[in-house]
Amino acid sequence: MQSSLFRTALVLALMSMVGPFAIDMFLPALPAIAGDLRVAEPVAQNTITFYFLAFGVSQLVYGPVSDMVGRKAPIFAGLAIFAAGSVWAGLAGSIEALVAARFVQGIGGAAVMVIPRAIIRDMYTGHEATRLMSLIMLVISVSPMLAPLAGSGVIALVGWRGVFVFMALASVACIAMAATLQPETLPADRRVPVNLRALWAGARTLMRSGPFLGLTLIGAFGMASFFVFISFAPFVYVETFGLTPTQFSLFFAINAGGFFGASQLAGPLGQRFTARRVMLWGTLGFAAFTVALFVVGSLGGATLAAITAFLFMGNGFMGLVIPTSMVMALEEHGEIAGLASSLGGTLQMLVGGLAVVAAGPFFDGTALPMLAAIALCATASVALALVTLRAAPATA
Repeated sequence: MQSSLFRTALVLALMSMVGPFAIDMFLPALPAIAGDLRVAEPVAQNTITFYFLAFGVSQLVYGPVSDMVGRKAPIFAGLAIFAAGSVWAGLAGSIEALVAARFVQGIGGAAVMVIPRAIIRDMYTGHEATRLMSLIMLVISVSPMLAPLAGSGVIALVGWRGVFVFMALASVACIAMAATLQPETLPADRRVPVNLRALWAGARTLMRSGPFLGLTLIGAFGMASFFVFISFAPFVYVETFGLTPTQFSLFFAINAGGFFGASQLAGPLGQRFTARRVMLWGTLGFAAFTVALFVVGSLGGATLAAITAFLFMGNGFMGLVIPTSMVMALEEHGEIAGLASSLGGTLQMLVGGLAVVAAGPFFDGTALPMLAAIALCATASVALALVTLRAAPATA
């Protein structure tokens, strides 16, 4: 059982890394893309925003389809679409073409975000599911730590277009891995014929479920804070603090490391203290550090060291929240796990994308608007947790 758990975690995590790599490896190239394509920074950020939006909305399709035809076929389709979008992005001659290509990438990358979560629900529940989710996040943690550095190296050697060539090759490798190493986890007798009536009925059930919506949005605002950081940090770190793309990659890895390191504690802490308590502690800690950072920044103390230290701690608490909220949200909806995973993922990505869009007009090249948006996301997350978890049983 132990070796099977680790093997499953490794395979699912490597596939799930496609989406994060499409973001993290791309980040050091943003200033160069803005300069090369002769556009303003907010326009260049659309390459991230539209990726998030496509990534989120497309999950509504992959989950129900995977409930109907099984988990593997949609994975193959999504990875193929992602590869096509990567090739297009590498050839794009204008910002409009690049944004469109990134949108296609997001459509494809959504498959390997939503379906692995449904696979986990096919195989495990409770603490074992949380543990598997945490193991997957441990492997995925390689992405924010190494992907920006890899992107910086590729950019230095062949320019920013080479990043997309790498992404295309990685998606082809994932297709081969899914074909040979990942078994089908949804047998034919458990598949659900999907039609508009069934889809609407399932979505209505989920949207009427207070716990599902609350838990999903708790994680959504946590992820939104990270999306804001991803979108604005390249410009803040490179232009405000004068870092090189490689130096930015190192600091980005430190901030992301707090999240993924702490995510490994979510399962053991949930088993010892209950998931409900872990969620409360996580959201409270997340809000405390990010709001404190905003206050420090408002007083003129938004130095590189302060931002790195406070975000490392705040993201650490968020690392307790994300895997726990995902598992708790799906716990009571095993019969429509694909749809629930899709809808949850879509809501999270849409909240994240909208947070970036809402913060965009306030960005002035300094760190303070970014810190304000992160603090607001954290405050929303803890407020939702206090309301949603109040009625949860103490053993949950």
